[in-house]
Amino acid sequence: MPNPSTSMYDAMSTQRAVRRLRTDPIPPEVLERILEAGTWAPSGGNTQPWRVVVVREGARKQRIAELYQAQWAQYAALYRRGLSRLSGEALAKQERTLAAGDYLAGHFGAAPVLLVYCFNPQLMAITDSDLDRPSVVGGGSVYPAIQNTLLACVSEGIGCTLTTLLCREEAAMKEILAIPQDWYTCAVVPLGYPVGKGHGPITRRTVAQQCYAESFGESLVV
Repeated sequence: MPNPSTSMYDAMSTQRAVRRLRTDPIPPEVLERILEAGTWAPSGGNTQPWRVVVVREGARKQRIAELYQAQWAQYAALYRRGLSRLSGEALAKQERTLAAGDYLAGHFGAAPVLLVYCFNPQLMAITDSDLDRPSVVGGGSVYPAIQNTLLACVSEGIGCTLTTLLCREEAAMKEILAIPQDWYTCAVVPLGYPVGKGHGPITRRTVAQQCYAESFGESLVV
């Protein structure tokens, strides 16, 4: 149920991937609030070098869904092969995740809204572009907006999950959505009211596991 008074800490600690979505439409005022939350996010130089295409038209969603289903089938096959070393609850947990992913792929086009996030690297100060490793800095001007959107979805009772498989179908996505030549895709977020409970408790590593004191690998005591 919508709960605009949800605290930020509550939203962050319950924002999990919700892949089973109902087909009920999202009211325009709810969608407007969710999208506005994304615009509040920081970006390098406050350039906001991202745009989002809000896809609600059925035929267009179906074309995107077909691309997603093909990519998911390849990804899921590789993922399942990696489960052979697991057993017990660890295996069951991964199988539940795969089942949810299968559901999303099978119903991708039925989600009431698909948010397709685009970026323009010419508007970014990508300070790590010359380093001998994959560049990540540019994402810091895009993904905070997506995270704001996801957190707003928690507050509104809307299910959501960040997907990136369709980056492999960028040429086709650009054609479907008439994305200009100098803009590129970085994520698709399906939105919809949850089939089940929706957002809830999450499993993450602890502060002690993720945070160090003064130098890498040194235990932190706060």
